[in-house]
Amino acid sequence: MEKVRLGIIGIGNMGTNHLKSIQEGKVPEIEVTAVADREDGRIAWAKEYMPAETLFFKEGSDLIDAGVCDAVLIAVPHYQHPELTIYAMEHGHHVLCEKPAGVYTAQVREMNEAAQKSDRVFAMMFNQRTNCIYRKLHELVTGGELGAIKRVNWIVTDWYRTQSYYDSGSWRATWDGEGGGVLLNQCPHNMDLLQWICGMPDKVRAFCHNGKWHDIEVEDDVTAYLEYPNGATGVFVTTTADAPGTNRFEITLEMGKVVCENDRLMLHKLAENERTFCKTAKGGFDTPECTVTEVETDGVNEQHVGVLKAFAGKILRGTPLVAEGVEGINGLTLSNAMHLSSWLNQEVEIPFDENLFLEELNKRRAASRKKEGTGVVFDTEGSY
Repeated sequence: MEKVRLGIIGIGNMGTNHLKSIQEGKVPEIEVTAVADREDGRIAWAKEYMPAETLFFKEGSDLIDAGVCDAVLIAVPHYQHPELTIYAMEHGHHVLCEKPAGVYTAQVREMNEAAQKSDRVFAMMFNQRTNCIYRKLHELVTGGELGAIKRVNWIVTDWYRTQSYYDSGSWRATWDGEGGGVLLNQCPHNMDLLQWICGMPDKVRAFCHNGKWHDIEVEDDVTAYLEYPNGATGVFVTTTADAPGTNRFEITLEMGKVVCENDRLMLHKLAENERTFCKTAKGGFDTPECTVTEVETDGVNEQHVGVLKAFAGKILRGTPLVAEGVEGINGLTLSNAMHLSSWLNQEVEIPFDENLFLEELNKRRAASRKKEGTGVVFDTEGSY
């Protein structure tokens, strides 16, 4: 096999972006041979855009059944991610799944079990892991040289979205269609990076405000407090309503702190371990010597194209993925815990009761409103 024959299931905002990247030759080891979408308008657009030999389907399952692809990219509403992933792997297809892995961890756990029984490649579209800044931050924090984490603070409020964005899809920003708001749509990237770089907290207390800034039924403003097994604490703040927004990720460790902001990574390195200094310094107001430097990176930030290239490489040559598909449950665990904490108005321990989460989610799905979407597809360039 010289090229991976790919079927794209769902050509809304993200599916369209991936399709264009491949057709523009940015991923030379992948060719799109089939497309599926339930919206007639999207299929009509694709027929004008794609070569005549491309096959078109209404349902993703029909595309999979046709046997014209080696792999599928799943870019449909969130509830369908595990269902289509399992179906594709059972029919011998490799799978690249858009974020999030699903809406609730019990469903994603079933998907992961199916993936582990399969010999197919399974990847998640965690494109932020390709960012040189986050890759270097991961290296610094997990490498051990800076000691244990003491505090984590991430204010990521540059996910600004207008009302027209939410109005564009009938499934968007509803409990029954999307399963959540900013935590499940924009922040799966941040949830993934947070646990990938800092590890998983074991306690969460969150406040999720539903429709605070937009006419939607799901959360668009979140503040969460985290506690880690080693005693470290953290605060995570996000919204889709701040303009201008902020994206500042600060991690304090025993040997200093690392700050990620404005596409720069600044290292505040202490001359000695703060824990040792605290216990041995003679002056009550003494502070450890600190040197501040900007951390150099390799400058590579391929985003979605990088994930697609790695997916093809894994299939064709066995080279590493950017993110294994089974890792998708980790960030979802964190966002599920935040939702559950807010719904119950109490601290939630991880692991949490997955049946209780689903029960609470289903209450909200039952009361979810039906709406008509405008069908507008936006250019996603620069939105991530």
